[in-house]
Amino acid sequence: MAGARRKSLQSRQVGSLLIFLCVSVGGATTIRYSVAEEMESGSFVANVAKDLGLEVGKLAARGARLVSEGNKMHFRLHRKTGDLFVKEKLDRESLCGKADPCVLHFEIILVEPLQSFRAEVRVFDINDNAPVFLNKEPLLKIPESTPLGSRFPLQSAQDLDVGLNGLQNYTLSANGYFHLHTRFRSHGPKYAELVLNKPLDREEQPEVNLTITAVDGGSPPKSGTAHIRVVVLDVNDHVPQFSRPVYPAQVSENSPNGSLVATVTAMDLDEGTNKAITYSLAQNPEAILKTFQIDSQTGEVRLRGPLDFEDIETYDIDIQATDGGGLSAHSKVLVEVVDVNDNPPEVMVFSVFSPLPEDSPPQTVVALFTIRDRDIQVGGKITCFFREDLPFVIKPTFGNSYSLVTDRSLDREEVSGYNITLVAMDTGPPSLSAETMIEVLISDVNDNPPIFREDSYILTVRENNSPAVFIGQVHAEDLDLGENAQITYSLLPPKNGDLSVFAYISINSDNGKLYALRTMDYEAIQDFQFVVKATDGGFLSLNSQATVRVVVLDDNDNRPMILYPQQNGTLPCNDLVPRSAEAGYLVTKVVAVDGDSGQNSWLSYHLLKATDLGLFCVQRQNGEIRTLRQISERDPMMQKLIILVQDHGQPALSTTVSLNILLVDGFSEPYLQFQDPTKHSRKVNPSTKYLVISLAILSFLFLLSVTVIFIIHVYQKIKYREKFTIQEHFYDDCNFSNNLVQGQGNGSLSQPCPYEMCSATGTGNSEFHSLKCFMPNFPFPHATGEIKMEAGSSLPLNSERNKSRRSEGHDQVSDDYM
Repeated sequence: MAGARRKSLQSRQVGSLLIFLCVSVGGATTIRYSVAEEMESGSFVANVAKDLGLEVGKLAARGARLVSEGNKMHFRLHRKTGDLFVKEKLDRESLCGKADPCVLHFEIILVEPLQSFRAEVRVFDINDNAPVFLNKEPLLKIPESTPLGSRFPLQSAQDLDVGLNGLQNYTLSANGYFHLHTRFRSHGPKYAELVLNKPLDREEQPEVNLTITAVDGGSPPKSGTAHIRVVVLDVNDHVPQFSRPVYPAQVSENSPNGSLVATVTAMDLDEGTNKAITYSLAQNPEAILKTFQIDSQTGEVRLRGPLDFEDIETYDIDIQATDGGGLSAHSKVLVEVVDVNDNPPEVMVFSVFSPLPEDSPPQTVVALFTIRDRDIQVGGKITCFFREDLPFVIKPTFGNSYSLVTDRSLDREEVSGYNITLVAMDTGPPSLSAETMIEVLISDVNDNPPIFREDSYILTVRENNSPAVFIGQVHAEDLDLGENAQITYSLLPPKNGDLSVFAYISINSDNGKLYALRTMDYEAIQDFQFVVKATDGGFLSLNSQATVRVVVLDDNDNRPMILYPQQNGTLPCNDLVPRSAEAGYLVTKVVAVDGDSGQNSWLSYHLLKATDLGLFCVQRQNGEIRTLRQISERDPMMQKLIILVQDHGQPALSTTVSLNILLVDGFSEPYLQFQDPTKHSRKVNPSTKYLVISLAILSFLFLLSVTVIFIIHVYQKIKYREKFTIQEHFYDDCNFSNNLVQGQGNGSLSQPCPYEMCSATGTGNSEFHSLKCFMPNFPFPHATGEIKMEAGSSLPLNSERNKSRRSEGHDQVSDDYM
């Protein structure tokens, strides 16, 4: 029977060892595998991808990794094939000790999306450890009067293996006095007792030597031996008697060393030295000897080492009482360890998804973690919370696993990252807690458009600037980071689709600096505006706009232009003044304009040179030429004046005009030409024929002048229209009237009006008949349109010029003038 039983046990052991890979899926998300200990590194365990229902290569694509609940990972995962291998040789005894089953827990973490699968590998024991006796040569002292059937407990053999591979049986060498009886402890290995079969006789045999063998159930079985020396004592016919066979005791696991556990008492009916009792912890496992101690005289059992309910819950202690004659008795102390809340919860973070995009929706998984409390009985319920207000919440997933998810929207511009303190607290008592820090960084998304410092900018540039001159800068800021905050500047075309503004302005796309591409002319452009767009570098770019108005500052670059008298270089401009004119008589008026504006267009008139400086004066403000005194007979007939017309710019520009004034006795004489006063003047009387020829020549010259001026006007108008096409920006304020100085204010007429001087013959006084406009539409080169002149405007010269006479004596003068 014993042989059949041993064969059956060996078959079962071999069957359990052959099942190296037993795969099962527990519940919905737990995968279970089984391996045998001592498997070599690199041994195949299972194909995880197949068990998870994933295609080959998905584990690598989703960044699969293993996370152990302990400090060390014993397996490795081949992501491409999904195979799970042993990372290093497994020793079940070092991993789990006497615990059976021995299970290693870990999690399989997948990202994109984030998933977690619980897995466990059970490590099966193999028979790699033989039973060992700690005391290789135990000594027993047994009186010769010991009755038959007395039992003597022996030291237990220690076998690190478990199950069938653990300690199974004891055998005793052949002898005539003892046999073995195997017993079981409630906690601990089996132990053997020597049972006396034959009375001992010290005189016949004072010492008996035995060999005990401990055998495990492995295949093949392993064993360990110890040599027992039994010394037969002289007669001591009473053995000690304990007060009770079992002493129960309870002690808290946090009790300090030296705490009293129990007190055992025994009595001996003998007298003398045979009555003295000594207590000892005989034949106990090493773990008990390290944890407890007994006072040999008082029988007090006290703590020697720390207790941990989570490791061992009960202790079965053998107590031996020995009298002075060597007789001994045995009792037990059954110690129950009372659990106390001495372990704070443990938080183990498996995976953290960081950085987290700031546009992550609520309920986005940020981290996965588990909470474990070793104080199962007294720890109570575990709560997990934050110490501060955070946009995250904790959600339970399954068992003691939790996930950290977002609770509301995130904004990197407000908070760029979070140091999340997870607090796990049990209910005690006393309440214990543990904290774990999780750092979550917030990554930027393009959710902020560039913002200009100003909604509109006003920049200035002085005319006649150099091409590509810097005129100003616009600046926009973006609260985002990296490429999302890189701003590119560009010009937007006007709404009317006119792209001519790009010919005058450019912008640096990197820094927003604006440059004038060509030289500005204030007389053609006073100001213009455009729109600058700032665009960030995000994937879905955002932009904003700002209006820029460029104001052209006037420069004094135009000399005054004389409108009257004309300086065409063909004929001298003559004015007639009767010798009877009084002081203050209005001779004529110099009319000039300036193409500049403001102070640069204010004109003043000065008498630069004159034949007689005391005879005429020029009004500084309006250019009127008047007599200073009454004309005398001694004054030369021909007076030559040079008038200086000057603006008020910096530096000032000026123009001179020459004017000939004839002093005549009356306007009836056509003194249209005169001789140099240094020469002798002679009076001639030309005929009517010559007078007609003179008038025809004057008319021809007049028509020729009008034609030339009209051609120049048309040419300039075409030229400036091609040059400046942005009329709504450039010419809104370019009013010709602003460029002319008012007649009484600054010395020029309100409108440019060249005049024709006409004399009427046939009168005795030779007075002017009228001065009338001969150019009703005089072109101004810097205006966009023509300036209309009212015909008939005239300059009053003399109130007496209302008559005209013709005389033969004047014909000669006209002939000389021709």
